[in-house]
Amino acid sequence: MPVSTIERPVSPLRQRMLEDMAMRGLRSHTQHDYIRFVRSFAAFLGRSPDQATAEDVRRFQVHQRESGAQPPTINSSVSALRFFFTVTLDRPDLSRRLVLARFPRKLPAVLSVEEVGQLLEAAPGIKYKAILGTAYGAGLRVSEVASLRVDDIDSKRMLIRVEQGKGRKDRNAMLSPQLLTLLRLWWEEGKRRGVMLRHGWLFPGRSCTDPVSTRQINRAVHEAAEAAGIRKHVSPHTLRHSFATHLLEQDVDIRVIQVLLGHSKLDTTALYARVATKTIRSVTSPLEHLAVLMQGEEPGG
Repeated sequence: MPVSTIERPVSPLRQRMLEDMAMRGLRSHTQHDYIRFVRSFAAFLGRSPDQATAEDVRRFQVHQRESGAQPPTINSSVSALRFFFTVTLDRPDLSRRLVLARFPRKLPAVLSVEEVGQLLEAAPGIKYKAILGTAYGAGLRVSEVASLRVDDIDSKRMLIRVEQGKGRKDRNAMLSPQLLTLLRLWWEEGKRRGVMLRHGWLFPGRSCTDPVSTRQINRAVHEAAEAAGIRKHVSPHTLRHSFATHLLEQDVDIRVIQVLLGHSKLDTTALYARVATKTIRSVTSPLEHLAVLMQGEEPGG
């Protein structure tokens, strides 16, 4: 006997928030997260969130801390509630009561050039060699790699077009000759397998009409790292970190790296200066200059 599911009607308040988010072009997963956090706030209150007071906001954030919520979760809920209070309710006074959680920013794991080579060699097949090569060779986020289409590869201008990256921004990424060669190898193999459509996904998933999933890419990276004997914690984003760090060690201007990565703030890119070991080693300590100065003085001087 089939079981019918009854969908609960959407409240006018939630519908208004959904419309507000859609008007501002928020992505579907962002909308889903914002609704989830507002629902959590309403559950804590035990009443409609449009009846919240400043004291309710304070109590909710105290509750989050005491229940062990991690800083990223707290900050995500702050973003959701700020949108809800400021845009949907037109109550910026409540939004100002929200406090972001501070937490130490850890340095990203970075592979050496040799380790990147070992990782690519250990990738499971030409498709994932091309995927990981694109993540490293162009410095793309894993979602950007998965969303690439065949037409995004511009071999004449040696560019990769990234459409609607983070922040809904389009940008051009670099396409090196070595990466183009790797992509052509995958193109030929993909055509031989019959999975490449003329204007389709550059990296099809289980179906040629769908792109490869970020979960599949993550799994491939972990398998390759294990096969290569790399003991560092490696993810697809590690290749992006390594791309930026290696460019910085090659004395590429940090503002150029900022553009290539699609960072809106230079501060975000400047983080890589803290892990660029070759750059750090190339700087002469002032203690060395002091030693040279002292050695040049006459005894008793």
